[in-house]
Amino acid sequence: MEVKRLSADAAHQRQQAGARLVDIRSEAEQASGMAEGAEALSQDMLLENPALLPAQQEILLICQRGLRSLQLAQHLQAQGFAHIASVEGGTDAWQAAGLPMTRSALDEDFLARYSRQFRLPQVGIAGQKRLQNARITVVGAGGLGSPAAFYLAAAGIGHLRLVDADVVERSNLQRQILHVEAALGQPKVDSALERLTALNPKIHVEAVNARVDAGNVERLIADADVVLDGADNFPTRHVLNDACIKLARPLVYGAVQRFAGQVSVFDAGRKPGIAPCYRCLFPEAPTDAPNCAEAGVLGVLPGIIGLIQATEAIKLILDIGEPLTGRLLQLDALAMRFGQTRLRPDPECPACSAVG
Repeated sequence: MEVKRLSADAAHQRQQAGARLVDIRSEAEQASGMAEGAEALSQDMLLENPALLPAQQEILLICQRGLRSLQLAQHLQAQGFAHIASVEGGTDAWQAAGLPMTRSALDEDFLARYSRQFRLPQVGIAGQKRLQNARITVVGAGGLGSPAAFYLAAAGIGHLRLVDADVVERSNLQRQILHVEAALGQPKVDSALERLTALNPKIHVEAVNARVDAGNVERLIADADVVLDGADNFPTRHVLNDACIKLARPLVYGAVQRFAGQVSVFDAGRKPGIAPCYRCLFPEAPTDAPNCAEAGVLGVLPGIIGLIQATEAIKLILDIGEPLTGRLLQLDALAMRFGQTRLRPDPECPACSAVG
């Protein structure tokens, strides 16, 4: 027996006559608005437990466009649901017909801006709100900080603190995509503030025109959920590392040179004896390490590494997936090969061995 398909108008009439209208979309989809009077029971819930619906009552299933509701109706009919129908065209048709809708209490900008992201089951509305309430300190508004900050802003991180003491130079424009020709001579954090707020005016961007040192580092990261290392020198990284251990903040590390890049997550402050720190990898600053100005760097490389850093930061905020804690991800861009090296806490580490 073929499942009954009802137009939006016909379904509304049946609902008014006592039929039970059930919205089977995900919570994220339902957040954008539902047919008035519809009950929220996702497709996954009903597949797992069909008994949530009474088999003898008239049930009208509605999704976004009508395909999922039809497939689920066919499945339930085969299990003995005799009075079940699917709304053709789904919520889109319901809205187009001018039928009453229940609007979401969420901000329209929030729903439109992040809809592709919070529809991921690992994110959802709750996860997107978690990002909205998150604070990330990005040290460096240069090659790594530029792509990382751009995507963190786009993802909806509610508070971004950018720390950098340099000004925009023409040589930066080959890779530091936060900055443009018109910003030459401007402090990098001011240039970054302008671009990031143009991209997402709903977040708060804090521009700190300063160089990170032992005197200010704790103040700059104390309220951060995650610290992102876009620095370009060993002394700053050591200062950052030591403060993150002391304050128990995860540090997302990245570095680039020529055609090679590397990323890791150092979390020794929160996971003493389990997670390594930056000094476990580099106890002291190498005396012969050239910087990008001396060695050069492929312009797109910081973009790749910075985006991986942003990904790791988002995963840490949402507590999803497997972070790069205890792993050093390495990229050889000339061969386009990724490799991994296991990192373990150094029992003799001068920074983290005594933690805990």
